[in-house]
Amino acid sequence: MKKLLFTPGPLSTSRTVKEAALEDMGSRDEAFIETIQYIRNALLKLGHVSKEEGYETVIVQGSGTFGIESVISSTITPGDHLLILSNGAYGERIVKMAVIHKLPHSILQFEEDEITSPITVAAFLTAHPEITHVACIHSETTTGLFNPIKEIGALCASNGKTFIVDAMSSFGGVELDIKACNIQFLVSSSNKCIEGIPGFAFVIAQRDALQKAKGQARSLSLDLYDQWYGLETSGQFRFTPPTLSLMAFRQALKELEEEGGIPAREKRYRTNKSVLDSGMAALGFSQYLNPTIQGHIITSFLYPTHPAFNFETFYRKLSDRNFVIYPGKLSKTNAFRIGNIGQIFPEDVQALVQAIGEILKEEKIS
Repeated sequence: MKKLLFTPGPLSTSRTVKEAALEDMGSRDEAFIETIQYIRNALLKLGHVSKEEGYETVIVQGSGTFGIESVISSTITPGDHLLILSNGAYGERIVKMAVIHKLPHSILQFEEDEITSPITVAAFLTAHPEITHVACIHSETTTGLFNPIKEIGALCASNGKTFIVDAMSSFGGVELDIKACNIQFLVSSSNKCIEGIPGFAFVIAQRDALQKAKGQARSLSLDLYDQWYGLETSGQFRFTPPTLSLMAFRQALKELEEEGGIPAREKRYRTNKSVLDSGMAALGFSQYLNPTIQGHIITSFLYPTHPAFNFETFYRKLSDRNFVIYPGKLSKTNAFRIGNIGQIFPEDVQALVQAIGEILKEEKIS
C-alpha cells in the first residue's frame, strides 16, 4: 500500500501524473516548449484572466518560496515601501525576505488564530501613505485559516497599492478570480492543489506591474522580469528547467479539467474536510481555529491533554500504517495538522480517522 500524504504539499499524486515524469525531455525540444506555453495559458485560465486582459504567467524553478522571493526581491524598487500582513509562519517568511533584501517595509501583525482585518488594514494604509505594496497570505498553512483577500484587494485598489498574494496552498483548490480580487502578483506552486509534483513555482502577474520590475531585481536567478522576458521571447527558460516536473504538471492540469475543474476539486476537498472534522470530533480532538475562519485546505488539531500522548509516537505509528500527517507550526500551543488536499478521497480520510482511533486505543488515550 502506498503512503497517503495528508499534508499541505508535497501531496499524494495520481499514478498517471507520476508516469508523465518518466520520459526524458530535452529543454529545447519542440514538444517541451509547447508544454511551457500550454501551462502558462492554462494557469491564466484557472485564475479567470488572460493575456488579452493584460496578465502573464511566469514559471520560476524551485519551491514556492522561490516564487515568493522572486516577486518580493524584483518588484519593490528603492523608492517603494512594502506592507506585510502577517498572522503565521508564512507571513513571517516574507518579513525575513524583506530584511535580507533590505527593503523598506512595515509589518501589520495579527494573532495566529485571527484573520487579517480589512478595517485595521484600511486604517494602517491611511496612516502610512508611503506604502506602495501590500503582501498577504491567502491560505495561511500555519493554521489553515483563509484571509479575506478580496476585501484587502479592494482596499489596495482604492488606495493605489500593488497587491501581492501568496496563494501557495489554495490556488487550484478554491475558486479565485485574480482580476476581481485586484491582485497584481499571485504566487503558487506545482505541488499543491493542482496536484503536480515538486519542481517549480509560478507567478500570475498583471503585465503592467510586471514590466515595472525591469532592471529592479536584486538577484540574477530570481529576476522575475527577465524570467518572463525569456519565456515570452524564446519560449525557453534562462537556466535549466525542471523538465519532468513540467511534463507531470501538464498531466495534472488535464486531470483537474477531467475532474470538473476547480469547482469539483474544491467540492472534494470540502467533503474530505467534513469527514475529517466529524471523525476527529468523535475521537475527542479539538480544532485550533474558530470554524468561521477555517479554510478547507488544512486543519490544525490541538494535542490531547492526556499525559500519555506523544506526537512523535503518534506520527510514527500513523506513518507505519502509511498515513503521513504534518507537525504543528504554532508559536503558542501544541498542535498537529492534517491536510485535505491532493489525490485523497473521503474514503481515505475515513481510513485515516480509523487508524487514529486504533492508535489512541493502543496508547490507552481516551
